[in-house]
Amino acid sequence: MNFLSKLTANIQPYTAGEQLNDKKYVKLNTNENPYPPSPKVKEALSSLDTESLKLYPSPNADSLRDAIALSEGVERKNVFCGNGSDEVLALCFPAFFDPEGKGASFADITYSFYPVFAEFFRIPCRILPLQADYSMDMNAFARCDCQGYFITNPNAPTGVGVNRREMEKFISSVPDKIVIADEAYMGFFGESCVELTKKYENLLVVKTFSKYYSLAGIRCGYAVGNEKLIDGLFRAKDCFNSYPLDRVCQAVCAAAISDQEYYAEKGARVMRERERVRAALIEMGFFVPESKANFLFAANQKAGGKYIYEKLKENGVLVRFWDKPALKDFCRITIGTKEQNDILLQTIKNIL
Repeated sequence: MNFLSKLTANIQPYTAGEQLNDKKYVKLNTNENPYPPSPKVKEALSSLDTESLKLYPSPNADSLRDAIALSEGVERKNVFCGNGSDEVLALCFPAFFDPEGKGASFADITYSFYPVFAEFFRIPCRILPLQADYSMDMNAFARCDCQGYFITNPNAPTGVGVNRREMEKFISSVPDKIVIADEAYMGFFGESCVELTKKYENLLVVKTFSKYYSLAGIRCGYAVGNEKLIDGLFRAKDCFNSYPLDRVCQAVCAAAISDQEYYAEKGARVMRERERVRAALIEMGFFVPESKANFLFAANQKAGGKYIYEKLKENGVLVRFWDKPALKDFCRITIGTKEQNDILLQTIKNIL
């Protein structure tokens, strides 16, 4: 007897990057920050009142919202927190889109969780192709007949970014449609649209503590937008889980976001390595679009993405590969420490 619903039985779930423990790997496949979180995180953990763990946490994560608001230059009412930016993005579908509506629009090559969320919540999709240089055609997006957009910026897995001026031009051109700017990698770009949320009521910016803040193991994300959009997310959240963020998470993330100086220095290291590794891959014959994230989207037409991925894995280096026609030549490579990147580059040289 099969007790699964038709939806659950037939849906193709999102596939996360490999988490292998069979041997020691240079792990460059899930876009984690190679550097540890701020020392303030450790201080927050050591000073945590464990007696308080017997009580439920703040359902709305108010102290963390205050810390985020201070860092982002907004007010608490403009901030929503969730269990990772994935949860925040998932809640956007029932909060802002209707199953019988004109649907959500996003690129054909972008964060692969969007079509899964859309199918799960029965939201129609309007999928638009990237241009030949792997950038988004913002004019084509603006012409799309839909309820709203998911714009990953910088995009994943390509790493290509859209500057703030171009984003504002797009946002202002679609005042009757919601624009959800997924800025998971924005710390490595520096063109955030958060300030524009004060000017445009149709803009919601979603961020995460997983990448720039080195807290992928904590699971926390947040959104910034006008009060009506934030209220919509709270209404959706409280239909699923009133307490998505535990006390440890709230304390740790509040400490992390208060230490911008530390993360700016570590982010600068990642960006310097990103340029060095990109230049080395291009010299080896790879096609690598200019990245504004903490990873590179690297294609080798002669060898193929699958061959590079499999040979790297055999030699103890993990990168990400998708066995799809549009992506078959590419591997997505997270930027690690200088030592990790040196191992990656030497291994690729040996493979080729």
